[in-house]
Amino acid sequence: WDGMLAEQREYLDRFWDSADVHVDGDDGIQQAVRFGLFQILQAGARAEGRAIPAKGLTGPGYDGHAFWDTESFVLPVLTYSLPAAAADALKWRHSILPQARARAAQLGLSGAAFPWRTIAGEECSAYWPAGTAAFHVGADVADAVARFQLVAGDDDFARRFGTDLLVETARLWASLGYFDLAGEFRIDGVTGPDEYSAIADNNVYTNLMAKQNLLAAIRALTGPHADRSSWPDVTDEELNTWQRAADHMRLPYDERLRVHPQADGFTDHAVWNFAETDASQYPLLLHFPYFELYRKQVVKQADLVLALLRASDEFTDEQKQRDIEYYEPLTVRDSSLSACIQAIIAAETGHLDLAYDYWGEAALMDLDDLEHNTRDGLHMASLAGSWMVAVAGFGGLRDSGGSLAFRPRLPSALRSLTFNLRWQGTHLTVTIGHEEVRYTCNGESHIDLLHYGEPVRIGPNGTQIRPVPALAPRPRPRQPPGREPAQRGRDAD
Repeated sequence: WDGMLAEQREYLDRFWDSADVHVDGDDGIQQAVRFGLFQILQAGARAEGRAIPAKGLTGPGYDGHAFWDTESFVLPVLTYSLPAAAADALKWRHSILPQARARAAQLGLSGAAFPWRTIAGEECSAYWPAGTAAFHVGADVADAVARFQLVAGDDDFARRFGTDLLVETARLWASLGYFDLAGEFRIDGVTGPDEYSAIADNNVYTNLMAKQNLLAAIRALTGPHADRSSWPDVTDEELNTWQRAADHMRLPYDERLRVHPQADGFTDHAVWNFAETDASQYPLLLHFPYFELYRKQVVKQADLVLALLRASDEFTDEQKQRDIEYYEPLTVRDSSLSACIQAIIAAETGHLDLAYDYWGEAALMDLDDLEHNTRDGLHMASLAGSWMVAVAGFGGLRDSGGSLAFRPRLPSALRSLTFNLRWQGTHLTVTIGHEEVRYTCNGESHIDLLHYGEPVRIGPNGTQIRPVPALAPRPRPRQPPGREPAQRGRDAD
């Protein structure tokens, strides 16, 4: 018993050394973030060939099924803190490739169509618009694969599992989309992350994630460490098609409003009548027919705003600012997946107090039972999202450009924020203050990163200090009436 106890202690010490987040100035969020990290560890550390379900190991909600939540929310946390668990989760996706190929063939498509909802590989959702049409799950898997291979630097994983997943998902996009008469590559009739819009043409999130998927597959087969021998049937013509599709991927833009519509025509729809929607009628899906939701400008959960995070390099700073200010008044957060994403983009665009309020909602979703359904189990994606707000929101971490990049900012209520992560086998600690940030390399290898675009090299067991640029205040975006996040005390305790 003493030996088992010591082994458990050693394991947990290693995990917290790589994963801990220290919040100086808000004990409630501090507790909640650590609670979330522990639950993610519980759900992911010993999955060993099984999916990480939406409720983890905590309750009967969703009958133990897994969704895209795993790859888009939980795996970023595990990739940066416990890479072996992230690898196991992706190996599970690889294990269900045969069913995904069969599903694609059933739909008349090539490659692999991963299920929207599953427990053993088969599609378990019978609702077409929010199930099968949500093809973005394939790109979410590919995104998680590309991130894991970048962060972990695991070439063996790439050879045995990663390339298979990237190639088969790329083939799906090539067969699902088409080149129109203008030469643009279109993906029509899909459902993006926002389940209050369905069967839309050229959902921006889906298209940009598909683009990244196609480019990642090309790199996997043609990069410096590529091995084409395992994929002899991938022809140069097929690779050229993927490249052309990525280069000409349609990205809708509304020139009148100077914002990106969530999908073609979205900004032409009538805006939902928020003024006459009572607080008791949320979530809307329980009180209104989907027909009404699908044809109005109302957003269940971050969709276009999620694209601002996952495809960050595709947007200018001005576009991000205009987009978040347009979608905030339309987003009702009838899903626990939304607050953390809105917090991250609010932080990036300078709305730090709004980001802080959203952070409280994401972190305390279960401890405060904000949606009155914790009896069904914990919201694993929201718990993971509380880590994401700290690291990607106030830390400004972005990895979509193939490098480790930070743009840190601290909300006024906090004195400092410290987080830990692993980058290509080396432990990095980031401590953010209001005027400066400290990057500390805890290992025998150096780490290269970008601080507001400036290259920074941190030597073995060394520290680099950089200033945090001053921020001009901006008016706080408004939300739908009655859907504002609860304001946390600016001197929270």
